[in-house]
Amino acid sequence: MRGCLQADRESQKAFYQHFYGFSMAICLRYCNSKDDAMEVVNDGFIKIYRELGNFKPRYDNYEASLKGWMKSIFVNTAIDHFRKNSKSYLVSEMQESHFEMEHSGETAIDKMSYKEIMDVVQQLSPVYKTIFNLFVIDGFKHEEIASRLKISVGTSKSNLSKAKANIQKMLMEASIKYYEQKAV
Repeated sequence: MRGCLQADRESQKAFYQHFYGFSMAICLRYCNSKDDAMEVVNDGFIKIYRELGNFKPRYDNYEASLKGWMKSIFVNTAIDHFRKNSKSYLVSEMQESHFEMEHSGETAIDKMSYKEIMDVVQQLSPVYKTIFNLFVIDGFKHEEIASRLKISVGTSKSNLSKAKANIQKMLMEASIKYYEQKAV
């Protein structure tokens, strides 16, 4: 870490390699492709190297504090990346009927593992994926999401609801295909 503070390339390389998997896992949740995630990872590390001198641990566990601080940088960098590229994703253009579903008791999401949920989340539109990740995975409130994405609180809530409905629809379709294959 001292080497990173002194802009030593070898230290920065070792730091990058040590935290690469951690950072990529965060960025893949928000990005549409591995290339986009890689761009966010690299931009995030540049910000981290610039601000490392200002890092102050919040917990007794130094690495946990560092990871928490880094996570916020990667999430914010991913949001910036999303905003920069979001002009092509107009939520109002999406068809409402595609997301209509009946709600009945226990949902498919209730029965899924984290990895299964994340695989399905990756199939969402960039708008829905971002809001789902911010709210469900990273624990942001709708007010914070609205402020960061420059949308209304109502739009954030509506998009989260549509993201969840879309996930359920994808899961039902996958389940039907699975049972159809089993029957053959």
